[in-house]
Amino acid sequence: MSKPKPIQKERQFNENEIIVSKTDLKGRILYGNRIFIELSGYAEKELLGKPHNIVRHPDMPKVIFKFLWSFIQQRKEIIAYVKNLSKDGSYYWVKAYVTPSFNGKGEIVGYHSIRLKPTEQAKKTINALYKELLEVEQREGIEKSQERLEQILAQKGVNYEEFVSTL
Repeated sequence: MSKPKPIQKERQFNENEIIVSKTDLKGRILYGNRIFIELSGYAEKELLGKPHNIVRHPDMPKVIFKFLWSFIQQRKEIIAYVKNLSKDGSYYWVKAYVTPSFNGKGEIVGYHSIRLKPTEQAKKTINALYKELLEVEQREGIEKSQERLEQILAQKGVNYEEFVSTL
């Protein structure tokens, strides 16, 4: 399945709607609630078993996902702002709370994400940051993009979690 061509059309959802999805250890979708399926533009059968990055927008810097995966693989939860790509090429922004899912033995068996509607100010701030990181990434690679993110956070005197919580 080829990725749709992005268009400049933002999909909206209500502040009281919660987007939920669950994946296996490889990031393949095991479950998506109604609003996730609607926003993605795919039918449920098109999503189940597919990598969650089926909805990854090309405006997203890879370094953000590298950061996200490093957190959840260390058994930590993380909050991240994500621009997703719908099947028709439109996009939607989410504030994602991502956490590992554990079995009764305490082993990670998958991942769970709950996503909310971000504020307009948060989208504006994060969009500018991601644009800069993506430019660095495309020009110099993911390591330089990560260095730039770390520089920005250091200049603000915050770590990633503190930065995200201020948006």
